Amino acid sequence: MDFNHTDDRRMLADTLHRFVADHASPIIRATASKTAPGYDAALWARFGELGAIGALFTPDQGGFGGAGFDIMVVFEALGRGLVAEPFLSALMAGRALAAAGGHEANLEAIVAGAQVVAFAHQEADAGYETHHVGTQAVRSGDRWELNGAKSVIHDAEGATSLLVSARTSGAVDNADGISLFLVPADTAGVSINGYPCVDGGRAAEIKLDHVIVPATAVVGTIGTASPLIEDAIAAGLLALCSEALGAMEVVRDATLDYLRTRVQFGEPIGRNQALQHRMASVLIEIEQTRSAVINAAAAIDGPTAARARILSAAKYTIGKTGTFVAEEAIQLHGGIGMTWELAMTHFAKRLVMINHQLGDEDHHLTRYVALGRAA
Repeated sequence: MDFNHTDDRRMLADTLHRFVADHASPIIRATASKTAPGYDAALWARFGELGAIGALFTPDQGGFGGAGFDIMVVFEALGRGLVAEPFLSALMAGRALAAAGGHEANLEAIVAGAQVVAFAHQEADAGYETHHVGTQAVRSGDRWELNGAKSVIHDAEGATSLLVSARTSGAVDNADGISLFLVPADTAGVSINGYPCVDGGRAAEIKLDHVIVPATAVVGTIGTASPLIEDAIAAGLLALCSEALGAMEVVRDATLDYLRTRVQFGEPIGRNQALQHRMASVLIEIEQTRSAVINAAAAIDGPTAARARILSAAKYTIGKTGTFVAEEAIQLHGGIGMTWELAMTHFAKRLVMINHQLGDEDHHLTRYVALGRAA
């Protein structure tokens, strides 16, 4: 199989790399995280004009890409600049809306960068379990009443709508009985409490207190949202792995440059054989990680069971390697590696935090083993 990018993808990557280098940086991300929504709405619209958002969706969905390698190209470029704009929310919410059908207007607005839909699925007591949904939705005539809470939801403060998962039947951890609702963020009873994250982004706790929405707010068919959620999370996992790969490349290059230029006792510290061995280990781990991400990109539209196992393998690899690369880079930089002013420090934080999004390395290792036994 040929894993080389097509000419179109190489052009997209080159364009995004230049644009991200000119308009994004770790310091910009960290500064933006101090106030809501945590990103530049005007820059988000420019990403839409550039076609970066459209690359995440198929032509039928209003985009011009949508394949696994398109997602990989976009998020690897975003990772190189720690872009704060809500790409992950656009991908996950947009993918669920597209799979459900009937939301062409919303998809068009998402692709254009004119609308942000936050994927409000995670709950505080769910761990990383996909089907653990305690938020309740009860039918009342031709309307639905939602009650519950969602935790650590990214991009909620700047969202025009929330894509909320709620249980319409069954036990709290059943795969069946979960539904999705598209809820305007300013609906009565919706409260969004935002806060900055340690890696420079922002997230929010969301409470749904007697939130009334019309029947038209239902996304897809009542009680059958699990496949939509699983598909959205699968795309999100690939996106995070690709973002981490881009961040690792920046950390690698910055560390190599530091070892070549930092002089101690009259010569660059990179001549020290012990440091060379440590850096060689970093390079090998990053290349193995790239292979895992390529494998995940190739599997994203494949059979569900195989896709899930390959994505868990990639996310485990990202979590393990990302932490290793971050720790090694900081130690090889010495005391300066801990300073806020050094861009590499922010990349290291982001790598550590990506490990915890959509399941950490322990969760995905357990999932990988369980899926292997079930095969």
